[in-house]
Amino acid sequence: MRDFSWCLVLGLAGCGTVKGAPGADAGPDAAPDAAPPCGPTTLLAGGNDLAAQGWTVTMQAPATVTNGLDYVRLETSSAVGARVGGQLLLSRAGAVTAGAPFKLQVVMMVESVTPHNAFDSAAAILGAFTAPFGTGVQREQMIYLDGRAVGWADDTQSYAVTVLDGAYHTYELSVDASNVARLTIDGAQALMRTGFVSNGTIALGDQTNDLNVDSALRIRSVTKLCL
Repeated sequence: MRDFSWCLVLGLAGCGTVKGAPGADAGPDAAPDAAPPCGPTTLLAGGNDLAAQGWTVTMQAPATVTNGLDYVRLETSSAVGARVGGQLLLSRAGAVTAGAPFKLQVVMMVESVTPHNAFDSAAAILGAFTAPFGTGVQREQMIYLDGRAVGWADDTQSYAVTVLDGAYHTYELSVDASNVARLTIDGAQALMRTGFVSNGTIALGDQTNDLNVDSALRIRSVTKLCL
C-alpha cells in the first residue's frame, strides 16, 4: 500500500515505464518534412521598380527606360552623324544557378527592331551574361528577335515567326541537365542547341551599340519556371 501511494504521488512525473527504456512504446516516428512544392518565381513584374526586383540597367545613350501600367519599355536609337548607337540591357545576377538546369519565361512585345548582326542583336534574350555586352560564348548562344524570325546569334539556327506584330508573345528558354537548350514561342518549339553554358546571370533588351541597330520593347514579365 505504501509503495502504491508513492506511485500515485509521482504519477504525473511518469511513474511506470520510462520513455525510451527497453520495451517502452515510443510511438511512431515523426514523418520527415516533405520538400516544398515547386512553383513559378517572378523575377520581373512590369510596371514596378527594376532595382527593387534585383535588376541592373546597362545603358549607352540614346536609350530610355520607362514604366507602363504592367510593363517596362526599353527603347534605343542612333543619333544622326554618330559612330555608335544606343544600347540598353536589363540583367539580373543569380537569376538561375550556374551550371544547373533552368527554365525561363519572358513575356514581351517587340514594337520595332532592326535586323540583327552576327553576335549582336537589338532585341535579345541571354541565358548567360557578363557586362557590358556578353562574352564571346554568351553572344554565340544569345537569342535574337528579328521582325520575322528568331535564332541563335551565331547564326547556326533560325526559326521563321512573326515577332513584329504589335502583340505580346511568350518566349521560354529551358536548359536541361545535359546542357541542351530549347526555345519555344507561344508553346511552339523554335530552337535547340547543345553545350549551352550559363553563369547564373540573365539579360534581355538591346545588347549592341552598333550604329542603327536599335529597338523598342515592352517586357511584361520574366518568370523562372519549374522543370
